[in-house]
Amino acid sequence: MLTAGAILFPLLLVYVAFSRPGYFSSPNFLSQLIALELLLAALWMYRRVFLTLVILAFLFAGTDVPFGGMWTSARWIFLLAGAAVGCFIMLKERGGHFGLFHALGILAVLAALVSAAVSRYPGFAFLKAVSLTLLFVYAGTGARLAVAGRENRFLAGLLGGSEIFVAAVAAFYVLGTEVMGNPNSLGAVMAVVAPILLWGMLIDPAPLVYYRRLVLYSICTYLLFQSHSRAGLAAALISCGLLCLALRRYKLFGQGMIILLVMVASAAIFDPGAFSARVSSLQTSIVYKDKDPSQGIFASRQSPWQAATDSIRAHLWFGSGFGTTDTGQDASAHLSKFTSTADATTENGSSYLTIISWVGIVGVAPFVFVLFALAGRILRTVLWMLSTGSPFHPAVPVAMVVVAGLLHAVFEDWMFAPGYYLCVFFWSLAFILVDVAPWAPLPSFNISWRSWLMRQGVGGVAPSR
Repeated sequence: MLTAGAILFPLLLVYVAFSRPGYFSSPNFLSQLIALELLLAALWMYRRVFLTLVILAFLFAGTDVPFGGMWTSARWIFLLAGAAVGCFIMLKERGGHFGLFHALGILAVLAALVSAAVSRYPGFAFLKAVSLTLLFVYAGTGARLAVAGRENRFLAGLLGGSEIFVAAVAAFYVLGTEVMGNPNSLGAVMAVVAPILLWGMLIDPAPLVYYRRLVLYSICTYLLFQSHSRAGLAAALISCGLLCLALRRYKLFGQGMIILLVMVASAAIFDPGAFSARVSSLQTSIVYKDKDPSQGIFASRQSPWQAATDSIRAHLWFGSGFGTTDTGQDASAHLSKFTSTADATTENGSSYLTIISWVGIVGVAPFVFVLFALAGRILRTVLWMLSTGSPFHPAVPVAMVVVAGLLHAVFEDWMFAPGYYLCVFFWSLAFILVDVAPWAPLPSFNISWRSWLMRQGVGGVAPSR
């Protein structure tokens, strides 16, 4: 069937070109044609490239890149196709473990769908719940298939993709383009990429690769600092610190702290006036977010937190409907599909407050258990790291990304917003972590996998420094 399609599809394009030549002069038609070709090619190499393509589709749709507009609708087609094909492959091969975590994920999706019935905007809420369903189905099938049996290539791709991403974002900002759209998004993505790059340094490959990753990690840290995102700074600091301490790299952790202190002290000694002004500026822009210091460091969050609290009180048991907030306005006539609309939802300042306000006390239970299950996998991974001191396990970088995401979501509202690229990336890695987290605090990596990492320059036995 695939061979027949590969032969007939070009013939169909030739026929359309001659019968409807105007189509090929339309940028919209050409962009849709390119997206369709990418989809077919990705389905052909489903395990190898589809996860990357899904993440890129959502990333391009949410960033200010020149060709990002074509992905606004195409991303959902990619996600739907990925979920359908993933289910088909798992049912055909009867592979993939179905456990408590996946059952909780199904209950969370059902809670989201039920909450849509009580929403002021049921149609919009239902579409939001369906988008979460597609994300969980794909993460539970396609994302897991992309890693199962090929953990080595997945880690190499994850690390290489993080390097390319940081370099590309830095290049855009040098050219004067804020490609991530706003500082909060920049801080969010750099917070989850930082532990991946640090892990790449800790596996200690060839010196040239080591210093390349060191430079990219420094650039990532600089972009994170420039974002002035407190949530991003805290998430990156804690996840990277946990990575060093759990792997017993106390020397590296201490060196990082000493370098930071030396840089601060040097700036204060050589130019105390400028240092004092800089500290005052950073205190205003980062700590207090340009708010009155007398109101405390969370002054910028008080308004959205209060709005979320009021929404929870007004819809305590069943919530306002997944993806929606009862604003008191009838906006059903102009709500758009699979997008965030200000008439139907508001910023709550925390992913955890948001999900409570959306599904209520009754519906939030499965979401809470899902997060606790993730915390359990992280704990098992950290115990394995403490026991072995080895970074050579696929769960190590994945767990640190999930840690950064869980921490960042305390102060930012994205974890249950399926249209946001970080949400797709987080939940894909969360379902992967459930599969790869170690069960026992003993080294369990495959020898051939470790040898492959050494040959590819992705990892190796860390020599003494």
